[in-house]
Amino acid sequence: MAEIAETGFDTFMENDKGFEAYVETENFDKQMLEAIRERYSQQTSVVFYQDRIQKKNWNEEWEKNYEPVIVDDQCIIRASFHQPNKQYPYDIVITPKMSFGTGHHATTYLMVKNQLDIDHTNKRVMDAGCGTAVLSVMACKRGAAFVDSFDIDAWSIENGKENAEVNNFQNIRIRQGKISELKFDEPFDIILANINKNILLLEMPYYFAYLKPGALLLLSGFYEHDIPDLLARAEKEGLSKVKQVVHETWATLLLQRK
Repeated sequence: MAEIAETGFDTFMENDKGFEAYVETENFDKQMLEAIRERYSQQTSVVFYQDRIQKKNWNEEWEKNYEPVIVDDQCIIRASFHQPNKQYPYDIVITPKMSFGTGHHATTYLMVKNQLDIDHTNKRVMDAGCGTAVLSVMACKRGAAFVDSFDIDAWSIENGKENAEVNNFQNIRIRQGKISELKFDEPFDIILANINKNILLLEMPYYFAYLKPGALLLLSGFYEHDIPDLLARAEKEGLSKVKQVVHETWATLLLQRK
C-alpha cells in the first residue's frame, strides 16, 4: 500500500483477497504500478485488476452512518445526525462529503490529539490542505483568533465552509489554491498541515517563511518510517523537532521555527 501510494493512489480499502486502491485518472501511472507488481512477483503471486469508475461521493457513501470519533476523552468529532454529548469539552460537527478529514483516519486523529496540547489562544493559524476544515474548527475551539485555511479541491472548499458555519465560526477563511499561489497578510503562530510526505517536503520552505520566529508547525499524513526524511528537510529549512507521535504506523511531527 505504501509503495502504491507513492505512485498517486490516495484511498485504500482492504478486502478478503487483498485491497482496493483508488486514484484519479490523471494521476494514474501504469508503468510505475507495473514495476511494483514485477518486483513483488519475484517473491509471491501478485495480481492486479483495473477498472474505471465514475467520480462519486464515495466519502458520503461510506461515512453517512459512521460512528463519532473520540480523541483522548476530550474531543468528539461527530456528524449532525449524532446527538451532542456534554461529556466532552470539544464538540465538533463534520458533515460527511468528499473532502478528507472526519477524524476516522489516524492522521486526522493525531492532528487533533496534538492540538489538545498546543496553546491556540489568540493565535493566527494556517490550515494547509484543510479538507473538511476539522482542524480549523478545532483551532477555533481552542481559542484561535483567526484561521486561514485552503485546499486545492473544490469539494473541500464547499465542505469546509459548510462545517465552519455549522460550528458557528466566522473567523475561518477558506480559499482554493496552493500555498505557493496564495497571498497571506501576516505570518502565523501555528501552521497545521495534514497532507502527504511528498507535498510536505515540497512545501517545507513555505511553511518556514510563513511562521513567526518561535512559532509551531504540526505535520501529519505520513508513515513512521518517513520521519527521518521530513526531519532532514525541516532542519535544513531552520525548523527543529519538538516531539513526534505515532499511531497505527502513521505519524505526526511538531516542529518549531528557530
